Amino acid sequence: MGDSVKKILFVSSEMFPYLPETRISKISRELLQGIQERHREIRAFMPRYGCINERKNQLHEVIRLSGMNIIIGDVDRPLVIKVASISSARIQVYFIDNEDYFRRKQIYHDADGKFFADNGERAIFFARGVLETVKKLRWAPDIIHCSGWISHVLPLYLKKAYKDDPIFSGSKVVLSIYDDIPAETLSPDFAKTILYGAVKPKDVSALSDKADGMELAKLAVQYSDGVILGSPDVDPKVLEKTKELGIPVLPCNEAALADGSYMDSYNAFYDDLLK
Repeated sequence: MGDSVKKILFVSSEMFPYLPETRISKISRELLQGIQERHREIRAFMPRYGCINERKNQLHEVIRLSGMNIIIGDVDRPLVIKVASISSARIQVYFIDNEDYFRRKQIYHDADGKFFADNGERAIFFARGVLETVKKLRWAPDIIHCSGWISHVLPLYLKKAYKDDPIFSGSKVVLSIYDDIPAETLSPDFAKTILYGAVKPKDVSALSDKADGMELAKLAVQYSDGVILGSPDVDPKVLEKTKELGIPVLPCNEAALADGSYMDSYNAFYDDLLK
């Protein structure tokens, strides 16, 4: 690959075939291959939820990338990195794992349908785990494309806590917004727990008043360079935030999503942000 090839980092909440097919998991899987076929260099990350069958999907630990501890709420949490291959497309997917956060069989709700109290911490761990691993890979992405609500902490950290890191000095954030934004409230101390590096209380002041999925989504929009609407029914509050900030927005095109032509639009959107 020549120097002109742009590097795209995909950070997704879910991806097929590791999780059942949903709008997010399907687009996340298709986009990896489609963008790679358009001569981009890609990397992909998602959480290693406990419901993912490691044997069936042939996940294995990457020892050279594992072993770091991430401190969240004054507790050291070991970061484990695993990888699997989508052989038909020659694509590798990296998984962020931790015994406390991602070994449970459910994804965001327990067996009784209750939102996990530590989902906010899980989102923080996921964001930092991805960024620290990319640093270890010494792979500087031009675009970081975040999809799914659990990736919504990453734009803040990239633009604040990692802004002076040379690996990310040229990175632009694209945020795909879907209808998966949690209505539930995150932990009462989430606004404090999210503070890291150069992130100050004033940067997350909205979370002090109401730490829920919507406020986190609006925070993600605030620190993104472009927004893609992945669903036709995205909450109007998110749309209002994009208009308020004047951020470039790619509307949802259901016909293009159905026939696969959306990949060209996404690809062009990346290029526009890099001009």
